[in-house]
Amino acid sequence: MSIDKNPWASGPGEILNHGLDLLKKEDSDVNRRIAMISIDNSVELMIKTYLNLPKRITGINISRSKYAEFSESFPKLLDALEEYANHKVSDLNYGEIEWYHRLRNELYHQGNGLTVERQKVETYASIAKILFKNLFGFDLLNKKVSKNELDLEKYLELWGKFELVVQSRKRNYKPFEKSTIELLRELEKKKYIDNNDLNVINEYSNYRNKIVHSQMKVNDIPLPKRENYEPYILSIMTKIQGFEIA
Repeated sequence: MSIDKNPWASGPGEILNHGLDLLKKEDSDVNRRIAMISIDNSVELMIKTYLNLPKRITGINISRSKYAEFSESFPKLLDALEEYANHKVSDLNYGEIEWYHRLRNELYHQGNGLTVERQKVETYASIAKILFKNLFGFDLLNKKVSKNELDLEKYLELWGKFELVVQSRKRNYKPFEKSTIELLRELEKKKYIDNNDLNVINEYSNYRNKIVHSQMKVNDIPLPKRENYEPYILSIMTKIQGFEIA
């Protein structure tokens, strides 16, 4: 599937690609700031575009008045996405998307005096690319993506799927009523996973949280090697399939 078959994705895709292209140019305050704004604009347009598609495409029925109401603000858009299309985005954290949007607003409204760390822009770019794929069904093509950025995107995408599987083990499923690690501790007590599994997954979780919440730079600690973390996380997902937490 591609933009040729999903022409409605071209607008958000072009804006996101513009932000990604800026990250490949000279690393400067101006380029990072404009990239951050472009990426956030693409995220907002993705959500608006998807929620405004015909019911025949998405299966979602939203009245024009309702759409106009939640299109007024970014937080309302996220609320609407969670209400109408959570199955498309449940492997991403709405709070984190809103946090990055607020950071973008600071850059936009407070002028040239503010700058943004490259790592924050790259992380938001990775989240935006996952959101694009979730909503429109295909990867955004951007051939010049650096290896580190691609690895980070795949890491965040796989971790999101992993969290969704763990969260769905909860009876009377309510997403993120408890943290993923809390649920894994319950699974460990029931002997569905062992203590070593819990410790390794906790390390991966801490790494992911530090990256997303900008407590460190991507290059400060090397990203776990995909040949290590991918099969390990997939094996844990297999272990807990079929088990339920009360």
